[in-house]
Amino acid sequence: MKQSVLVIGMGRFGSAAARELMALGHEVLAVDRDEAPINDIAPDVTHAIQADASDEDALRDIGAGEFDHAIVAMSSATEASIFATMALRNLGVRNVIAKAASTLHGRILERVGASRVVYPEREMGARVAHSFSVPNVIDYLDVAPQFGIVKVRPPASFVGRSLRELDIPGRLSLTPIAIRRGNNVTVNPHRDDRIGEGDELILIGLDERLAGLEG
Repeated sequence: MKQSVLVIGMGRFGSAAARELMALGHEVLAVDRDEAPINDIAPDVTHAIQADASDEDALRDIGAGEFDHAIVAMSSATEASIFATMALRNLGVRNVIAKAASTLHGRILERVGASRVVYPEREMGARVAHSFSVPNVIDYLDVAPQFGIVKVRPPASFVGRSLRELDIPGRLSLTPIAIRRGNNVTVNPHRDDRIGEGDELILIGLDERLAGLEG
């Protein structure tokens, strides 16, 4: 369903979020206090406006209260992000996702009304760490402490063999939840599905069991 989303702060995180939201078919209003990032993002979003989002009157003037969703992406300007989050909630925005630079910053954002706080640098650091500590990992999503979802390049010993033969749940206590082959994804693959050259395997389970993917 098409949503209208206000994205504040056109740094790397905010501009990436705005462009991806547009690619997903949503209506996006991009806001930044500086002219250059607004000029850069303008061709890629529905609307782009130069405004000081820490000023509640400025947000009211651009119709921020008409949006059900907002992303506050300017974590380096701690005070501005806190004021923007507070102003958006005062204007009636139902869902405010705010980027935090630190745990303390995140706690304050929650106190002033953020529906959800994200820590992109911390999350990316964890994902990169997993790419070093576990062989063949392409991407990692933390689900709970020491438990996650991984996308891996299957070791050579997996290629040509079925999930039944590999018995990943029995041998490794990991559950296959999807196989990606090019642009096609098979969700909840059958035990008779075979791993092909170049496939990507998506698994869920305990981090400590991932080391068994070596072969």
